[in-house]
Amino acid sequence: MTSWYPPRTIVWAFLALLALLGLTIGFAYLTLGSFNTPLALTIATMKALIVAAIFMELRERASLTIAFAGAGFFWLGILLWLAFTDFATRPEFPPV
Repeated sequence: MTSWYPPRTIVWAFLALLALLGLTIGFAYLTLGSFNTPLALTIATMKALIVAAIFMELRERASLTIAFAGAGFFWLGILLWLAFTDFATRPEFPPV
């Protein structure tokens, strides 16, 4: 199955990624307290979805390919969850 996107779609996706990069950099300099991490992860998720849909062409692929891509994102979620539980269960971080 050969699919390609018109150059206009690629350019819009690239501009969206640049805008999200600008948002990431801009929010990194703001002191939002505990809201910084969820905001950065939300922006990163949006960037990953754009890359997966447009540049990996997952919108035009078979359901098995999409299932494997979803399994990769599911595994990433497990790894992030395990890292968070490790961080949350430490008695004092950073150590004195």
